[in-house]
Amino acid sequence: MKGVYCILLLTLSNIFMTLAWYGHLQLKQYPMLAKLSLFGVIILSWGLAFFEYIFQVPANRFGSAETGGPFSLFELKTIQEVVSLIVFTLITVFIFKTDKLAWNHVVGFVFLVVAVFFIFKKW
Repeated sequence: MKGVYCILLLTLSNIFMTLAWYGHLQLKQYPMLAKLSLFGVIILSWGLAFFEYIFQVPANRFGSAETGGPFSLFELKTIQEVVSLIVFTLITVFIFKTDKLAWNHVVGFVFLVVAVFFIFKKW
């Protein structure tokens, strides 16, 4: 169950991370926010990143084998990267609508699945 909580919390964390890291590039759509200076955008992103950490830190504590969870640190990092790319792709394609998912992206994601296999395989 800790593994499921870990993945759910990482998903929430990555939603905030994506909005903090890339959401400011969409501010031109909102006239009041479009006028923010670089410093204002940084403060806005830090505010979003705060919520990223609220979910990310417990996710790693629930998931880490060192604190009773099911995953090694390498496994945790791999899960985080895969969740991050899935969340990023969904937000970019369906919410930001700035890019389209192309065949080369899909091929890259397949390689990531292969990487997950190698990271999780007990040799």
